[in-house]
Amino acid sequence: MVQATPFLLVLFLALGAHSLPAEKCSLTGRWVNDLGSNMTISPVNANGDFAGYYHTAVSASPMKIEVSPLLGSQHLPNQLNQPTFGFTVHWTFS
Repeated sequence: MVQATPFLLVLFLALGAHSLPAEKCSLTGRWVNDLGSNMTISPVNANGDFAGYYHTAVSASPMKIEVSPLLGSQHLPNQLNQPTFGFTVHWTFS
């Protein structure tokens, strides 16, 4: 029976995994990277589009860095097994 235990565990997980709730990918909120740049993303709409703001903490420019608007898109639910998204930033410097 000791040898059958790992097999039964794997079988149980394989048969029961489909009933587990799928985790949602939520982009909404404030994100900060290791360099201190931050991004704030508004809720994703029904089409998968979102907007927000990006403020970089990294620059070689002597000009003041302004918060820059961003636009993005997330794939609609159930199109892919893994969530994907992309965004562009319209850099703003004063």
